[in-house]
Amino acid sequence: MQTLVALPELPVRLAYDRLSDKAYLKFCEANPNLNIERTAEGEIVIVPPPGGESDYRNADAIIQLGNWALADGRGKTFGSSVQFLLPDGSALSPDAAWVSNDALERLPRQQRKEFLRLCPEFVIEVLSPSDRLKKAQAKMEQWIANGVQLAWLIDGDAETVYVYQKDRPVETRRGILKLAGKGPVKGFVLQLRAIWDGL
Repeated sequence: MQTLVALPELPVRLAYDRLSDKAYLKFCEANPNLNIERTAEGEIVIVPPPGGESDYRNADAIIQLGNWALADGRGKTFGSSVQFLLPDGSALSPDAAWVSNDALERLPRQQRKEFLRLCPEFVIEVLSPSDRLKKAQAKMEQWIANGVQLAWLIDGDAETVYVYQKDRPVETRRGILKLAGKGPVKGFVLQLRAIWDGL
Protein backbone atom coordinates (compact mmCIF):
# COMPACT_ATOMS: atom_id res chain seq x y z
CA MET A 1 0.00 0.00 0.00
CA GLN A 2 1.32 3.44 -0.90
CA THR A 3 1.32 6.25 1.61
CA LEU A 4 0.62 9.68 0.21
CA VAL A 5 2.32 12.61 1.88
CA ALA A 6 0.87 16.05 1.32
CA LEU A 7 3.44 18.78 1.03
CA PRO A 8 2.59 22.21 2.40
CA GLU A 9 1.51 24.87 -0.07
CA LEU A 10 4.05 25.31 -2.87
CA PRO A 11 6.63 26.68 -3.30
CA VAL A 12 8.24 24.72 -0.47
CA ARG A 13 11.58 25.95 0.90
CA LEU A 14 13.87 23.40 2.54
CA ALA A 15 16.77 24.56 4.68
CA TYR A 16 19.82 22.30 4.38
CA ASP A 17 23.43 22.75 5.25
CA ARG A 18 24.66 24.04 1.91
CA LEU A 19 24.84 21.13 -0.53
CA SER A 20 27.78 20.89 -2.88
CA ASP A 21 26.87 21.10 -6.57
CA LYS A 22 27.44 17.33 -6.82
CA ALA A 23 25.17 16.62 -3.82
CA TYR A 24 22.54 19.01 -5.19
CA LEU A 25 22.59 17.18 -8.54
CA LYS A 26 22.09 13.86 -6.70
CA PHE A 27 19.21 15.38 -4.69
CA CYS A 28 17.52 16.46 -7.95
CA GLU A 29 18.15 13.06 -9.57
CA ALA A 30 16.58 11.35 -6.53
CA ASN A 31 13.45 13.51 -6.93
CA PRO A 32 12.82 13.54 -10.71
CA ASN A 33 9.13 14.42 -10.41
CA LEU A 34 9.75 17.66 -8.55
CA ASN A 35 10.57 21.07 -10.01
CA ILE A 36 13.55 22.09 -7.89
CA GLU A 37 15.72 25.21 -7.76
CA ARG A 38 18.37 26.42 -5.30
CA THR A 39 18.71 29.94 -3.94
CA ALA A 40 22.03 31.77 -3.65
CA GLU A 41 21.85 31.03 0.11
CA GLY A 42 21.65 27.27 -0.56
CA GLU A 43 17.94 26.89 0.23
CA ILE A 44 16.17 24.19 -1.83
CA VAL A 45 12.92 25.44 -3.40
CA ILE A 46 10.24 23.10 -4.77
CA VAL A 47 7.94 24.94 -7.15
CA PRO A 48 4.60 23.78 -8.58
CA PRO A 49 4.44 22.69 -12.23
CA PRO A 50 2.76 25.12 -14.62
CA GLY A 51 -0.88 24.77 -15.54
CA GLY A 52 -2.05 24.05 -19.08
CA GLU A 53 -2.22 27.64 -20.31
CA SER A 54 1.14 28.60 -18.76
CA ASP A 55 2.83 25.59 -20.31
CA TYR A 56 1.26 26.40 -23.68
CA ARG A 57 2.66 29.94 -23.47
CA ASN A 58 6.08 28.60 -22.41
CA ALA A 59 6.07 26.12 -25.28
CA ASP A 60 5.18 28.81 -27.81
CA ALA A 61 8.11 30.96 -26.67
CA ILE A 62 10.51 27.97 -26.73
CA ILE A 63 9.39 26.90 -30.21
CA GLN A 64 9.84 30.38 -31.63
CA LEU A 65 13.25 30.82 -29.98
CA GLY A 66 14.34 27.32 -31.04
CA ASN A 67 13.32 27.82 -34.67
CA TRP A 68 15.19 31.11 -34.80
CA ALA A 69 18.29 29.63 -33.13
CA LEU A 70 18.41 26.74 -35.63
CA ALA A 71 18.27 29.15 -38.54
CA ASP A 72 20.71 31.62 -36.93
CA GLY A 73 23.27 28.98 -35.93
CA ARG A 74 25.16 31.00 -33.27
CA GLY A 75 23.74 29.25 -30.22
CA LYS A 76 21.36 26.74 -28.66
CA THR A 77 17.90 26.96 -27.09
CA PHE A 78 16.97 25.39 -23.76
CA GLY A 79 13.61 24.79 -22.10
CA SER A 80 12.39 24.80 -18.52
CA SER A 81 13.90 21.45 -17.48
CA VAL A 82 17.51 22.70 -17.75
CA GLN A 83 19.32 24.14 -14.74
CA PHE A 84 22.08 26.70 -14.75
CA LEU A 85 24.57 26.78 -11.87
CA LEU A 86 25.12 30.52 -11.51
CA PRO A 87 28.06 32.51 -10.10
CA ASP A 88 26.12 33.52 -6.95
CA GLY A 89 25.62 29.83 -6.02
CA SER A 90 22.00 29.60 -7.10
CA ALA A 91 20.69 26.96 -9.51
CA LEU A 92 17.84 28.30 -11.62
CA SER A 93 15.66 27.05 -14.47
CA PRO A 94 14.22 29.64 -16.86
CA ASP A 95 11.19 28.91 -19.03
CA ALA A 96 13.39 29.40 -22.12
CA ALA A 97 17.03 30.31 -22.59
CA TRP A 98 19.60 30.87 -25.32
CA VAL A 99 23.31 30.14 -24.89
CA SER A 100 25.96 30.95 -27.48
CA ASN A 101 28.03 28.16 -28.99
CA ASP A 102 31.14 29.98 -27.72
CA ALA A 103 29.93 29.74 -24.11
CA LEU A 104 28.99 26.07 -24.46
CA GLU A 105 32.34 25.19 -26.02
CA ARG A 106 34.13 26.51 -22.93
CA LEU A 107 32.53 23.72 -20.88
CA PRO A 108 34.16 20.28 -20.88
CA ARG A 109 31.98 17.76 -22.73
CA GLN A 110 31.08 15.86 -19.52
CA GLN A 111 29.84 19.08 -17.86
CA ARG A 112 27.50 19.69 -20.80
CA LYS A 113 25.67 16.48 -19.81
CA GLU A 114 24.98 17.79 -16.27
CA PHE A 115 23.57 21.06 -14.94
CA LEU A 116 25.26 23.78 -16.95
CA ARG A 117 27.84 25.75 -15.00
CA LEU A 118 27.30 28.98 -16.91
CA CYS A 119 24.90 31.88 -17.23
CA PRO A 120 22.80 32.02 -20.40
CA GLU A 121 23.02 35.19 -22.45
CA PHE A 122 19.23 35.42 -22.88
CA VAL A 123 16.27 34.15 -20.83
CA ILE A 124 12.49 34.23 -21.03
CA GLU A 125 10.26 33.72 -17.99
CA VAL A 126 6.49 33.36 -18.38
CA LEU A 127 4.28 34.08 -15.37
CA SER A 128 2.09 31.19 -14.24
CA PRO A 129 -0.92 31.43 -11.90
CA SER A 130 1.22 30.42 -8.88
CA ASP A 131 3.81 33.16 -9.57
CA ARG A 132 3.79 36.50 -7.78
CA LEU A 133 4.93 39.42 -9.91
CA LYS A 134 7.33 40.85 -7.32
CA LYS A 135 9.06 37.50 -6.80
CA ALA A 136 9.27 36.94 -10.54
CA GLN A 137 10.78 40.41 -10.99
CA ALA A 138 13.33 39.67 -8.25
CA LYS A 139 14.30 36.50 -10.12
CA MET A 140 14.79 38.54 -13.30
CA GLU A 141 17.10 40.91 -11.42
CA GLN A 142 19.01 37.86 -10.19
CA TRP A 143 19.44 36.60 -13.75
CA ILE A 144 20.85 39.98 -14.80
CA ALA A 145 23.14 40.18 -11.74
CA ASN A 146 24.59 36.78 -12.68
CA GLY A 147 25.42 37.80 -16.25
CA VAL A 148 22.32 37.47 -18.43
CA GLN A 149 22.51 40.18 -21.07
CA LEU A 150 18.81 40.31 -21.97
CA ALA A 151 15.77 38.89 -20.15
CA TRP A 152 12.05 39.04 -20.83
CA LEU A 153 9.37 38.48 -18.19
CA ILE A 154 6.05 37.79 -19.92
CA ASP A 155 2.68 38.30 -18.19
CA GLY A 156 0.27 36.75 -20.68
CA ASP A 157 -2.91 37.69 -18.82
CA ALA A 158 -1.88 41.35 -18.63
CA GLU A 159 -0.43 41.33 -22.19
CA THR A 160 2.74 42.84 -20.76
CA VAL A 161 6.46 42.15 -21.21
CA TYR A 162 9.11 43.46 -18.81
CA VAL A 163 12.47 43.85 -20.56
CA TYR A 164 15.63 43.58 -18.44
CA GLN A 165 19.17 44.56 -19.46
CA LYS A 166 22.28 45.17 -17.40
CA ASP A 167 22.72 48.78 -16.20
CA ARG A 168 19.42 49.90 -17.77
CA PRO A 169 16.02 50.55 -16.21
CA VAL A 170 13.36 47.89 -16.73
CA GLU A 171 11.25 48.57 -19.80
CA THR A 172 7.53 47.77 -19.61
CA ARG A 173 5.85 46.98 -22.96
CA ARG A 174 2.07 46.56 -22.96
CA GLY A 175 -0.26 45.29 -25.68
CA ILE A 176 2.46 44.81 -28.31
CA LEU A 177 2.14 42.03 -30.88
CA LYS A 178 5.85 41.32 -31.34
CA LEU A 179 9.11 41.98 -29.54
CA ALA A 180 12.52 42.16 -31.20
CA GLY A 181 15.62 40.77 -29.52
CA LYS A 182 18.78 42.79 -29.04
CA GLY A 183 22.38 42.10 -28.15
CA PRO A 184 23.04 38.35 -28.13
CA VAL A 185 19.71 37.52 -29.83
CA LYS A 186 19.58 40.38 -32.31
CA GLY A 187 17.43 39.18 -35.20
CA PHE A 188 15.04 37.14 -33.03
CA VAL A 189 11.46 38.41 -33.03
CA LEU A 190 8.93 36.90 -30.60
CA GLN A 191 5.39 36.93 -31.97
CA LEU A 192 3.04 37.50 -29.02
CA ARG A 193 -0.49 37.04 -30.39
CA ALA A 194 -0.75 33.34 -29.48
CA ILE A 195 0.78 34.02 -26.04
CA TRP A 196 -1.76 36.77 -25.36
CA ASP A 197 -4.64 34.59 -26.60
CA GLY A 198 -3.62 31.62 -24.44
CA LEU A 199 -5.90 28.59 -24.53
